[in-house]
Amino acid sequence: EFYCTVKNVLDQEGFGRQKRGYRSIDEIYIKMTDPLFSKQWYLINTGQADGTPGLDLNVAEAWGLGYTGRGITIAIMDDGIDYLHPDLASNYNAEASFDFSSNDPYPYPRYTNDWFNSHGTRCAGEVSAAANNNICGVGVAYNSKVAGIRMLDQPFMTDIIEASSISHMPQVIDIYSASWGPTDDGKTVDGPRELTLQAMADGVNKGRGRKGSIYVWASGDGGSYDDCNCDGYASSMWTISINSAINDGRTALYDESCSSTLASTFSNGRKRNPEAGVATTDLYGNCTLRHSGTSAAAPEAAGVFALALEANPNLTWRDMQHLSVLTSKRNQLHDEVHQWRRNGVGLEFNHLFGYGVLDAGGMVKMAKEWKTVPERFHCVAGSLQDVHKIQSGGKLILTISTDSCQGKDNFVRYLEHVQAVVTVNGSRRGDLNINMTSPMGTKSILLSCRPRDDDAKVGFDKWPFMTTHTWGEDPRGTWVLEVGFQGDEPQRGALKEWTLMLHGTQSAPYIDQIVRNYQSKLAMSKKEELEEELDEAVERSLKSLLSKN
Repeated sequence: EFYCTVKNVLDQEGFGRQKRGYRSIDEIYIKMTDPLFSKQWYLINTGQADGTPGLDLNVAEAWGLGYTGRGITIAIMDDGIDYLHPDLASNYNAEASFDFSSNDPYPYPRYTNDWFNSHGTRCAGEVSAAANNNICGVGVAYNSKVAGIRMLDQPFMTDIIEASSISHMPQVIDIYSASWGPTDDGKTVDGPRELTLQAMADGVNKGRGRKGSIYVWASGDGGSYDDCNCDGYASSMWTISINSAINDGRTALYDESCSSTLASTFSNGRKRNPEAGVATTDLYGNCTLRHSGTSAAAPEAAGVFALALEANPNLTWRDMQHLSVLTSKRNQLHDEVHQWRRNGVGLEFNHLFGYGVLDAGGMVKMAKEWKTVPERFHCVAGSLQDVHKIQSGGKLILTISTDSCQGKDNFVRYLEHVQAVVTVNGSRRGDLNINMTSPMGTKSILLSCRPRDDDAKVGFDKWPFMTTHTWGEDPRGTWVLEVGFQGDEPQRGALKEWTLMLHGTQSAPYIDQIVRNYQSKLAMSKKEELEEELDEAVERSLKSLLSKN
């Protein structure tokens, strides 16, 4: 037997140690009297309706910093707003509202027995429902103003109605939210017409005191049968296209995927749980737990952007996209088909979710100290105009090598958006599959198969496919386009044009930004930019030394 002698006993004092950058759900305590607040899992997810705790928009942090959307106006372009609703009336901006469906200043929804025109009212509540009034729930930006633009409730849409809507009072309205687009039937290829395109261009160039109107677009409800790059509104560079995830981090079954999606928010989906939907205001003073679709995702994003604009009213339309890229989080979003990947500068993206779920807390903190990004330039990197045949069983592979207009005034060194303008047709448009790979090795799926699209005549005529996946990359080098048919039947077709358009900045957009979190995407991007600038400076000085010798 062995014995040990205890020499002394010390009473250990306990002290605190905390995980850094970790947000415990239990510590979030926000008192709201609104009866549906606890059901709004997309605001604060504690695991309600069998969800995944922590999978939310992190609005609690933004609210805690004092940002609630005060002074910002969001327009809901839809089927009208019940502006008499007691949860909306106090935040309703009548001056900025209009009814383009029946040409008067009162965008009240038209009555139908099935409450078909409840869409706009539900979207409005997600953004601007008042807080602490014992009614329904709470908006993401509950002190913001909401305007109603009624423009969806007439027998057919016209270019004039769309253009008038998105250019309505652009010095009063800050953010426009749109949860509509061409038919999500998996066989339509359509986008904004001439007047609407001009109105959008004017919006980003002249709206909001020339800082640019913020257009938020729902990516579409066509599910795996559709591709949102066939929707010219969602795939426009001037809109922020938003997809949705459900409360356990999966995609909803109606989610479309495409390379132009920038980020994601939340909606309901596969769950049978009646409380897994989006809780918000409903027609005639009612509340609902069942708002759904990517329709519900866009207004949540508009609310987050309102919080960011309150934190920094000087943000431009491009700043908002940069902030979305840098602060959106993978969180616990996942999909069986589309894995998360990193682009050439290390930014993590997903073909379905873009750069991840919007993080209101992260966004307002970065927005507050944000310096406006450098001037934007446009470079036509190259254009192939010959006819190239495509046949089943083989892939057409084309390349464009570019210096990205280096040495010219419009040199693009740091990418934002990339467009591939393509003219192609085939015996079955829905079987076409188009991929593009950047010089840094990032592959974008520009077009997935659409099994319901059996067009054999029109094809794509100078259609601008867009990708956000190469954000921040150096575009110099060789771009590769792969076009093929994927289907059971043999098909043939021809590609007649591929023009590559690069959009971005000459100078590094993040080099002067203030970094607070050294694990952040901003810190990583800034470090990369500093190293590149240093390398290029060394190269320049070596060249000048050699030329002197």
